[in-house]
Amino acid sequence: MGPSILEIDLAALAHNYHYLRSKISSETMLLGVVKANGYGSEAISIAKKLDALGVDYLGVAYTHEGVFLRKQGIKTPILVLHPQPEEFKHIIEHCLEPSLYSNRTLQMFMEATEKEYQYPIHLNINTGLNRLGFPVHGLEAISQNLLNSPRVKVKGIMSHLAATDDLSEKAYTDSQIEKFKEAVASIEEKIGKVPLKHLLNSSGILNFPEAAFNMVRSGIALYGYGNHSKIDSLLKPVATLTTKISQIHSIEKGSWVGYNKGFVAAKKMRIATLTIGHADGISRVYGQGKGVVFVNEKPCPIIGNVCMDMLMIDLGNHEAKEGDSAVIFGKGASAETFAHGAKTISYELLTGIGARVKRVIVS
Repeated sequence: MGPSILEIDLAALAHNYHYLRSKISSETMLLGVVKANGYGSEAISIAKKLDALGVDYLGVAYTHEGVFLRKQGIKTPILVLHPQPEEFKHIIEHCLEPSLYSNRTLQMFMEATEKEYQYPIHLNINTGLNRLGFPVHGLEAISQNLLNSPRVKVKGIMSHLAATDDLSEKAYTDSQIEKFKEAVASIEEKIGKVPLKHLLNSSGILNFPEAAFNMVRSGIALYGYGNHSKIDSLLKPVATLTTKISQIHSIEKGSWVGYNKGFVAAKKMRIATLTIGHADGISRVYGQGKGVVFVNEKPCPIIGNVCMDMLMIDLGNHEAKEGDSAVIFGKGASAETFAHGAKTISYELLTGIGARVKRVIVS
């Protein structure tokens, strides 16, 4: 492990969980998404904490993520959001629930079950994100196929909204909600009542609570980001990324900093080299002033090109010494703000932190 640390604050996770719970009825179930190693943090600790808090479901993207949780003793129901047919046997073996999204995946999963014991599945309906899902037209034929199959039982119907964080697109979200309602009605008319209906993501929970049905899914908000600065202020960042100052230089006007003349000093400056780089998830895009880190709570822009294992910052007149910590994002330094400097989003930044960055769990 390198000298950089990603601190995972489970108390912050609990705060965010309770905040989200406060936005839904006590009867509404909550699925916590822990895909991509818990949004780049540490999936097992996150999953165990959510389990202790009383989460109803966990969600992963791919089968191996769910298998990993099961092997670590997680017994909470786990929904696999993007299962692949070659892994269906592992889904069954480890009691995971697949979200099936096409005639192909439905047919292949029914063949994989072998036994006639009504394995629980969720149907993903495409209401307008156009990423995964059964088309809303033609559900009658699918329902008839399910009605005649003793191998699977529809435990849930789901879809995914495209723009719940953008209220200027409210009409589009409303149209997706209506399409989902119609799809649910069509399926239930054929096969009877389906126990779970889930449509809302993090922003949906906050902006469209009337469409909660009986389960909601939260990912990014659990980790402290609500896709809006007002919501972010009510949440707590779970992950804080820190690194160290390894050396401080005083450089003269005209001096280069880093590779390829990425920065040329316009005056005499104090700069610092930090022990983190693009191999750790801080992309070259953040160089040349696009990223700002904090040293002793003072903002210091990244200068020059980010290197594989290091980056350089302008200390200005801020007090600092070699060995001091620098905060990239987390407590007091929003990942969303840092990401915005490179015209990206907190999701990409959080999930891209490299494996050699040590994860430290704070209970």
